[in-house]
Amino acid sequence: MAFGRSMLDQWCLDPEITYLNHGTVGAPPRRVLAKQQAIRDEIERQPSQFLLRELTSIVVGMPRREPPRLRVAAAEVAPFVGAQADDFVFVENATTGANAVLSSIDLRDGDEVLVTDHVYGGVARAARFAARRRGAHVRSVELPYPVSGPDALVAAVAGSIGPRTRVLVLDHVTSESALVLPVQEIASRCRAKGVPVLVDGAHAPGALPLDVPSLGVDWYTANLHKWAFTPRAAGFLWSAPERSVGLHPTVISWGLDQGFSAEFDLTGTRDPSPFLAAPEAIAFLRDLGVDDVRAHNHDLAWEAARLLSRRWGTKLGMGEEMVGTMATVPLPERLGSTQEDAARLRDALLFEDRIEIQLHAWRDRLWVRVSAQVYNDIRDIERLASAVAAR
Repeated sequence: MAFGRSMLDQWCLDPEITYLNHGTVGAPPRRVLAKQQAIRDEIERQPSQFLLRELTSIVVGMPRREPPRLRVAAAEVAPFVGAQADDFVFVENATTGANAVLSSIDLRDGDEVLVTDHVYGGVARAARFAARRRGAHVRSVELPYPVSGPDALVAAVAGSIGPRTRVLVLDHVTSESALVLPVQEIASRCRAKGVPVLVDGAHAPGALPLDVPSLGVDWYTANLHKWAFTPRAAGFLWSAPERSVGLHPTVISWGLDQGFSAEFDLTGTRDPSPFLAAPEAIAFLRDLGVDDVRAHNHDLAWEAARLLSRRWGTKLGMGEEMVGTMATVPLPERLGSTQEDAARLRDALLFEDRIEIQLHAWRDRLWVRVSAQVYNDIRDIERLASAVAAR
């Protein structure tokens, strides 16, 4: 299948906008949105029956659908990330899953939550909140950047584990720098020291080949509404079976103490249609060709990184082996270095040049993070290169 701007008709995206920001909040295809609307229509024909009798294992009255609809969807989606349905629950997003794990860990006075300086800001705040409530603290590991390769990252994290480290929070694909971190190797070092690992895999499903149990981590939470084409808001939380006891959602409801999936499947009344549409999103991705999609997106992201750095006269901080479907590139120094500078340039690119791109300040300069999706091609990258060069 030929990818590129000709694919835009399968999305609701404005064709007048060069959209290079898929990684921020995703963009579900029309086919998947149609499936979601069909699910919503079915709910509204019999909302009480659907939500209270058929959706979860916690039911009111009869009749009862067996297995429950959420468990059916989980059984279809979990294998896509190498998981078993019993160890897999839907959550609204990766931040929700991280909050659940962090609030369930038995932290005590003087304990330490270890993160890296590439941690996603929302999860960093969740870690600080969970730690300070119990007298613990958060410590950040500075990762080498520019980075020569995965081994340097493994060494930096492993060398920072201390005697009071109770959990490591690790991104699989970092949010701003867009690095693919060597999760399996880092987890192995942590396991040898008795430190459990929570992975924020927000950008991994659909972007990277993923077999979560083989990574050797304790918990893995991720978004499906980014690179796996699911409607917002949809993510998952996976737990190693021995770690699910005592793991609770941030919203406690009728499923309390009735098991991992029962607790997370019913956290009060909510719209379940994004979760129930996730199998259709995975089917759409498979119809495109999972390997073909990943190859296109990776190749375009890496080509974009090289083209932009060359055009702007800046230097990349990573090699191709650390790039997934996004790449972060430094902007020319003349464009500024502060968050205010970033906001102004980001708005100018959108409202004047009609280019939507993630742009941020980090380490005393500005950076763009380019997302490459099947509806993008090199012409989109050229437009961005020229728009920035003209400023």
